[in-house]
Amino acid sequence: MIRLTEKPEKIVFYTDTDEIEFYVIEQTRINDVNYILVADSMDDEAEALILKETVNEEDAEDVIYSEIEDDGELESISRVFSEILDDIDIEM
Repeated sequence: MIRLTEKPEKIVFYTDTDEIEFYVIEQTRINDVNYILVADSMDDEAEALILKETVNEEDAEDVIYSEIEDDGELESISRVFSEILDDIDIEM
């Protein structure tokens, strides 16, 4: 469930073939790594992702956001976002 009082920022991700727009719900930094919680809409049943920021090895000015592949890391970061946003339920 996503309910925010302020209007969230939108961010556009580019793939090789598509543009995907997400709402940035929250962001946090843990152990010098940035994470963002994004959703595909602001509906109560929106699909959400937690993305991890990394630096593009080919161009240090580019930032890459990718899904977290490690289940333990994903669970830990999910708990952090749940604590930050106590009015949002994050289901995995």
